[in-house]
Amino acid sequence: MQNSKAAPTPTTVGLKLSKEGSSKRVDPTLYKSMVGSLMYLTATQPDLMHAVSLISRFMEMPKDSHWQAGKRILRYVKGTKGFGILYTAVNDFKLVGYTDSDWAGSIDDRKSTSGYMFHMGSGAISWASKKQPIVAQSTAEAEYIAANAAACQAIWLRRILTDLNERQEDGTIIYCDNISSIALSKNLVFHGRRKRIEIKYHFIKDSMENGDIKMKFCKSE
Repeated sequence: MQNSKAAPTPTTVGLKLSKEGSSKRVDPTLYKSMVGSLMYLTATQPDLMHAVSLISRFMEMPKDSHWQAGKRILRYVKGTKGFGILYTAVNDFKLVGYTDSDWAGSIDDRKSTSGYMFHMGSGAISWASKKQPIVAQSTAEAEYIAANAAACQAIWLRRILTDLNERQEDGTIIYCDNISSIALSKNLVFHGRRKRIEIKYHFIKDSMENGDIKMKFCKSE
């Protein structure tokens, strides 16, 4: 049967889910059980993070469209049981981060989703995907908020590494695919865009000034 085949990706590219719609309701208890099990897997599988974060937003009133999205993730898990992150001994334990976001990706409230991942040595060590708490008014703003979340995580990781005698001597590079958000993080007097962003999201500016963080451009491809 088609539904039993392993899915090539956890979710279709550009998938949009909504609380509204004509699809029928499904059992909330069963849906929560599926999502909870998948969330457990995200602790070791960064490739599931975004998809599971997406379907977890509909725990109270899940519909068949949400259920089908969850089943696709399960089919993907079935086909990738032999996959994993291989950590090998290397000489350069340099912490490197990547950050990205969509803009107004949520159909229900037009909020964006932040995502980041950090590599050290031979594999990924930290990752997250989370809906932003405010509505970003531009792509640059959404990317800037995502970069700020990545910067906070980078500082936390750097402190842990210092305690483990793996101090990062140079600033941690965080790659971003939006030039405007990088310019915004570097220039304290950048034009009016910054006025709409809450003060708490300017943490990245201090981190860059202290030399802990370095923002660099990285093409989406």
